[in-house]
Amino acid sequence: MDASTSVHSAMEGKRVDPKEPPDPSGDRGTYRLEKYQDMQRYFRRRLKATYGRYSDLPDLSVVHGCHHVYFTDGDSIYRMNKGQSEPEQVLDLQSVPGGEETTGREREDGCCQWTVQRIRLSPHEKHLAATLKSTRRKDLRCVVVRLEQKNPPLDPSPIVLTLDHVFSCEWATDDVLFYTPLVGLRCSRVHRLDLSSCGGTTTCVYEETQPDVFVEVALSRDRQILTINCSSRTSSEVLLVHAASPTLEPLLVQPRQPELLYHVTHWRNCLIILASTGRGQEYQVVRAPLSAPSMGLWETLFAPSPGTVIKDMDVVGDHCVLVVRTQAHELELIVIPLTQPETFRRVQTKSPGLADSHSQFEFLISSPVQPPVPYCLHLEEGLLLPGTDNTPPPKIQHSSLPTRLEASSQDGTLVPVTLFHTAPLGGLKQAPLLVHVYGAYGRDVSMDFCPDRRLLLEGGWALAYCHIRGGGERGLSWQRQARMEGKEKGVEDLRACLDHLFSLDVSSPALTALTACSAGAVPVGALCNRHPHMMQAVTLKAPFLDVLGTMEDPTLPLTLEDREEWGDPVGNPDHRLTIASYCPLRNITPQRYPSLLVTAYSRDDRVSLAGIQKYTEQLRSAVEMYFNRKPTSEHEPQPNILLRIQPGANHSGPEDVDSMLEEEALQLAFLYTELGLEPPRPPRKRAR
Repeated sequence: MDASTSVHSAMEGKRVDPKEPPDPSGDRGTYRLEKYQDMQRYFRRRLKATYGRYSDLPDLSVVHGCHHVYFTDGDSIYRMNKGQSEPEQVLDLQSVPGGEETTGREREDGCCQWTVQRIRLSPHEKHLAATLKSTRRKDLRCVVVRLEQKNPPLDPSPIVLTLDHVFSCEWATDDVLFYTPLVGLRCSRVHRLDLSSCGGTTTCVYEETQPDVFVEVALSRDRQILTINCSSRTSSEVLLVHAASPTLEPLLVQPRQPELLYHVTHWRNCLIILASTGRGQEYQVVRAPLSAPSMGLWETLFAPSPGTVIKDMDVVGDHCVLVVRTQAHELELIVIPLTQPETFRRVQTKSPGLADSHSQFEFLISSPVQPPVPYCLHLEEGLLLPGTDNTPPPKIQHSSLPTRLEASSQDGTLVPVTLFHTAPLGGLKQAPLLVHVYGAYGRDVSMDFCPDRRLLLEGGWALAYCHIRGGGERGLSWQRQARMEGKEKGVEDLRACLDHLFSLDVSSPALTALTACSAGAVPVGALCNRHPHMMQAVTLKAPFLDVLGTMEDPTLPLTLEDREEWGDPVGNPDHRLTIASYCPLRNITPQRYPSLLVTAYSRDDRVSLAGIQKYTEQLRSAVEMYFNRKPTSEHEPQPNILLRIQPGANHSGPEDVDSMLEEEALQLAFLYTELGLEPPRPPRKRAR
């Protein structure tokens, strides 16, 4: 498990329409978007300047080998050691062959079509494996590079071989690489590549038969154990491969069983396991002997107190480092000395990011409006210091601190809300409000730093993050409460959050906008159908809107595994009734909706473009029907229902900076226009 990701990160999303769709909006949609063009150009300039202010953000993504440090810069991978004054190029991404779908025009434009996803080094730096993603297509590729010094040094083209469609890979020895090929949206097999033989040989060492299980490989920090992780939405199973004996049969830790999720790493002759065997089926830390790792021999090392949940775990040297969220919705680091686990220490922090080194824990602290700053926890001494060995102490900006609130939902459950603002809480009545929500797959709503959110905050906006059920903010039970037949609770939670904010005189419905992406569009779309008066505008990115239609079709790539999240409307009538009650597409009715900007992506392999198009078309028809019924004397401005399809981008959106800035600038222009706001003017420079 990578320490930079959440403990339970499930692949979210839906269906791909492989055909490049026409523009469904036609001339009418183009005309509607034209009204935002002047303000879009203004915000693009402001965003470019804002991103420029944060161009030197700290980067802890370098990879440390035995002799060198490896990093990506531009279109190449480089390495350096302490004796070098200039970096040495390891791989020029321009030299990596393109995929079969690459057109002649794309080959001639001179731009690199690959971005680096992960870099993996063999134990003694004999080989490097880099997984790459195409910037234009959906291709994934693994490039194996020879690193051994020769005379002359590194060959001009040191590529040993390339592997197509590789999602994850890890080295067991200097010549043995394990990897998982991605077919469609699923990894079901693990292959072993042996480079010691002429030309290399490939063997399939594991194949998953369950259609709702996703398979990855990972390497323990001490490089002793490679794990094959097989996970569905609600259960997991881990197999072990001893790195020193990579040809032996993988050893099963614990067979999968319903609602058992566990993640494994290695320490000395033991396994340190994060498992959902704690109170209320929440995560706790257990230890098991490597020789007999099944659940009957698991020994509890750390069980969180009631209201506290474990979000992530890593083993660094002789210490287990946990990221936990307290009952007060604050994040803490807990350090457990594995030689004396009863003497654990708590270190308060905010938003942990990345971990590295053997006796130090390096991480980033950030918020949606505070850029990441590095910190280093010295494990033996228990010292938390700003900066790292290579990064000076940061200048922390305290222009905004979050206010933590709790809204009472319909069933009395208290739902956390994080509010960012610069004006005092009592002075936000006239402030525009942007509300963020997700609430699915046990994933927290994203609170990564976003320069565009910083720009809104500086413009006087309040930013609310609603941690509704279905997400993972308060543990595994928080997700289970709003899964399948409980999905309605997420919609109720979102309404309660808005009611609570308005009751505190934080903004008003006429100055409120909601934003969500992917599965977060479900509670937002349901709330728009039921209570459209609670907001003035909505922006959705790659939204999942046809829940019922997707869950009814088992031929779609993610439907079978997603039924553990949304339910099975084909085999369970109760699930069908529940989904039909909140599905955004199935509950559109003639009424006054908020203005809506939907951004979709032509190569989205998770959300059906056909469903998005159908949703926007039906919504426009419902709005027109409603306004056509009203007497002329009651005319009011008709909301804008806009659909913009980004060509070439996938579910995550555009990767090139220009397209990203255009998209963010349009969203800002839309929000300011629909809320009737004047754009903020940049502060004047002081005359010297």
